[in-house]
Amino acid sequence: MGDPKLKPKEGKYSYADYLTWPDEERWEIIDGEVWDMSPAPIRKHQFISAYLTAEIFTFLKGKTCQVYAAPFDVRLDETENHIEESVFNVVQPDLSIICDTNKLDDTGCKGAPDLVIEILSPSTSFKDETHKLNLYEKSGVREYWIINPETEIIMIYLLEGEKFKAPVSFRKTGTWESPVLKGFELDISGLFESL
Repeated sequence: MGDPKLKPKEGKYSYADYLTWPDEERWEIIDGEVWDMSPAPIRKHQFISAYLTAEIFTFLKGKTCQVYAAPFDVRLDETENHIEESVFNVVQPDLSIICDTNKLDDTGCKGAPDLVIEILSPSTSFKDETHKLNLYEKSGVREYWIINPETEIIMIYLLEGEKFKAPVSFRKTGTWESPVLKGFELDISGLFESL
């Protein structure tokens, strides 16, 4: 769990527990286990987040899909009933793109976003590359990007059936055309050139 302010609990933490925690602290729940969020991300992380948010937001104008930057709660409920006590996965991806607006409510997104982007920080890389990768796969996220600001590598996972295919990777250069956001092309070198 990692934080002494939260009392240990028998069993799994749920979204109902999450709603009782202080607003000024950021947490995620993955498979009922609590993960504290890192302190303010490094400058490169923030630059990449802002760059991608602007690019995707501009592309999505007039379309049904919407982009949200963290902090934005995504509740991934294995039972699909979305009862607070039965939601054991609450995450805050760096960027979430949701094309089914029925998944949106006043508190965030209930169900899998179509595309999720995580920008690695030293304190979150293990979680993003393992726990969240598995969670997004089993939840039905169709496209998942993992961006490493230090190595300037992007790994892109696409869902095929119920499993992610082997990732497509880019290092510093290249162009990615998202199959989820038809017509959206990302110039990888443009993303990293101002870092």
